[in-house]
Order: sequence, then structure tokens, then C-alpha cells
Amino acid sequence: QVQLVESGGGLVQAGDSLRLACTASGPTFSTFALGWFRQAPGKERAFVAGIGWSESTTSYADFVKGRFAISRDNAKNTVYLQMNSLEPSDTAKYFCAAVRSLGVITVPQEYDYWGQGTQVTVSS
Repeated sequence: QVQLVESGGGLVQAGDSLRLACTASGPTFSTFALGWFRQAPGKERAFVAGIGWSESTTSYADFVKGRFAISRDNAKNTVYLQMNSLEPSDTAKYFCAAVRSLGVITVPQEYDYWGQGTQVTVSS
């Protein structure tokens, strides 16, 4: 069983930056593909960014391209989401997810493990 714990959310102003972190339990972190998703009230959970085994294998939703960056540190069992130029529309609860996969997975139903989420609120 893999447990994921997110951190780094908070209340910021438009234009600010935040870095989310998600730390996983278990010795096989490097064999997991990881993803960040977000869910705003009344909306479905949406893919934000994903990373495969290799740090060079990444994918981003169109609405965050050029602003967000996903990375992983296998030595720390942690995946990060650097969020820059935040906008009020980025307000949501952000979740990290993991699945045993080589490549990036963008569909939430294909992930096996989920964290509890961390709230990001961006004021205008």
C-alpha cells in the first residue's frame, strides 16, 4: 500500500508562486508515474501535470503550460508542483496520485493511489 501526503498549499495573491510537495511511503517510488490533479467546488477532478519514470517525461494541461512545472526526487520519495503566475482560476484542492507505470498517465481513473489533497486559494 502506498500512502501519499501533500503539502504546500495556502492562500496567495494573483501573480504569486507556490510549490506543492507530495511525499510517498514505500520503497518503490521510482517505479511509479505520478500526477497532480485539481478539483474546484462543483467541478470534476482535472489533470494538471504528470511525470513518468524519467524526469524528462512530463505532460501538462493546456491551462498551466508555461506556468507550472512538475518534478520528482526519487531519493526523497517526493513529487513537486511548482506553480508560478497563479491566477484566481487556479483556486482548487490539489491532489497527487500514483500508479505503477513507465509513462505519464493523464486519466484520473487509471491512478491507484491518491493523497488527501491540499487547498490552494488565489485571491485577485
